[in-house]
Amino acid sequence: MGRVIPVVIVAGFLGSGKTTLLNYLLRNNRGTRIGVVVNDFGAVNIDAMLVAGQVDAMVSLGNGCVCCAVDVSELDDLFGRLAQPRSAVDVIVVEASGLAEPRNLIRMVIANPNPRIAYGGLVEVVDAEQFASTSAQHPELVTHLRMADLVLVNKADRVTPEALTALRAQITDWVDQVPVYATTHGRIDPGLLFDDRDPEQPKVAQQLSFDALLDDHDHDAPDHHHLHDDYVSVSFTSERPLNPRALVSFLEDPPPGLFRAKGCVAFAVTGERRKFELHVVGRHIVFTPGTWARGEQRTSNLVLIGAGLDADAALKRLHDTIFDGDTPMDEQSMLGVWRYTPSAD
Repeated sequence: MGRVIPVVIVAGFLGSGKTTLLNYLLRNNRGTRIGVVVNDFGAVNIDAMLVAGQVDAMVSLGNGCVCCAVDVSELDDLFGRLAQPRSAVDVIVVEASGLAEPRNLIRMVIANPNPRIAYGGLVEVVDAEQFASTSAQHPELVTHLRMADLVLVNKADRVTPEALTALRAQITDWVDQVPVYATTHGRIDPGLLFDDRDPEQPKVAQQLSFDALLDDHDHDAPDHHHLHDDYVSVSFTSERPLNPRALVSFLEDPPPGLFRAKGCVAFAVTGERRKFELHVVGRHIVFTPGTWARGEQRTSNLVLIGAGLDADAALKRLHDTIFDGDTPMDEQSMLGVWRYTPSAD
């Protein structure tokens, strides 16, 4: 079937910096093939499209990425085409209209029947300078923030440090444990949003350098801030099986700043020998039961990715999910896991 393709939705009010973020991801994705879907096509200027030479219903970009312009009603069909193995797309990024209702897009992705499509999270982009006035005029923007899995406070360089701190604190009050990340010119390490293409896989775009044509900042400039320094990746391994109730409790009440989690786990439950793959984006949790490969050790391995994540505290809580009893738990202890297993009866 091939690996699952995450669909990351980028939303935010007009002028917040969604297209700037998208252009940055296209230029700095280290070989990942991105399927770009633009909902509000007429109001968007994507640099990569200009390089491609024309704007069409679907444009093949010089670095192997694909850019599409669609109405929301066409998304299911488009996802199906992009998910085909011959498209070789690693991640799909949907840039929503500045006036779009994110809830509808989220529902479409989650409800998509294609097994190769998975929800990759809602990223809400906020204009640090204008948000106070725009949210006063459009109170629904606060509701949109509460649906987000990650909030990017963009144009952070246009406000004072004190104003930025106050805005982030206000947004944190609204979104609770959702990471609130400050950015400038949409510069965010792609690794926070999706996985890089494996190094052994051939990279695309060697024949056309977008950096030379499009990049408008110097990575070696003394004032260039590498945002990947601000996000944390935490690895956890346990050769002993986990307590399913404790793990579900951890996931339902995640450590502040956690955006993504992935890996596989073994549970200390009577008669349960399956391997459970785990994918978490924001508050969206999915367990997928499978089988261990012949000779594969039943070891739980998880990777947590977040902005401002306290690695030591997160690891301590994960270690607390390791089962320390003498007798395996009963089948009822799996109820929380089945709640997040789409295929469960």
